Amino acid sequence: MADLGLLTKKALQTRIAILKMIYQAKGGHIGGAFSCTDILVTLYYAVMRIDPHNPRWEGRDRFVLSKGHSVEGLYAILADLGFFPKEELDSYRGFHSRLIGHPTNRVPGIEVNTGALGHGLSVGVGMALAGKMDGKDYKVYVLMGDGELAEGSVWEAAMAGSHYKLDNLIGIVDRNRLQIGGSTEDVMALEDLRAKWQAFGWEVLECGGHDFQNLVETFGKIPAVSGKPHVVIANTVKGKGVSFMEHQAGWHHRVPNEEEYAQALQELEHMMGAV
Repeated sequence: MADLGLLTKKALQTRIAILKMIYQAKGGHIGGAFSCTDILVTLYYAVMRIDPHNPRWEGRDRFVLSKGHSVEGLYAILADLGFFPKEELDSYRGFHSRLIGHPTNRVPGIEVNTGALGHGLSVGVGMALAGKMDGKDYKVYVLMGDGELAEGSVWEAAMAGSHYKLDNLIGIVDRNRLQIGGSTEDVMALEDLRAKWQAFGWEVLECGGHDFQNLVETFGKIPAVSGKPHVVIANTVKGKGVSFMEHQAGWHHRVPNEEEYAQALQELEHMMGAV
């Protein structure tokens, strides 16, 4: 049984770390990093099979952050779990730092470099197919932004996942409904998103992307064997956790100024005090 209180605390700690990293580095994607924080926390602290002391353990579950520009939360979580020292977070985007602005497998715990949107699911299909061919029982989780679903390569990968019956593959859509150019439905409409994935032969689940109980229960419903790949549409809020960032496309790629940083930190620390 997942400790929901622990997940809540870890999510707040992660958001504070994200805020500090981006403010210090004067660069980063804070809106999308905040929207997927609770998904990442659920996966790493309650769902996935991993070993921080043996990052290349053959039996580990694999995770691919396809929306690689939102890497700050992933770095914070990996450091908290002990994949690398927490002190290294201070070097984010610094000269010679391995903690660059997109995931790199130079960092322990990161499977593959990502950044060009639309590629992560294809990589996940390859990992899942390799698992089937090798007789391994690991699962492959791929987190995508909803804006990147406009990339045709996502749907080529969706066809392949269904064709090869990759029931060890779990796609996750961070459905915050905003991308750098505005609303996803204005830029390139996605709805009916559930029907689209079903038409490609995927089992579709939907949940609240900030409700830990709902997230844990949803991932727990995914069967070990079903003959179909799975996708979780997680309904989220861009900039979740800081009042003036929520639902604002302008915070896709923006650094808070000194006043905004102080207010955001105060809001997050106030919530931490209530946990």
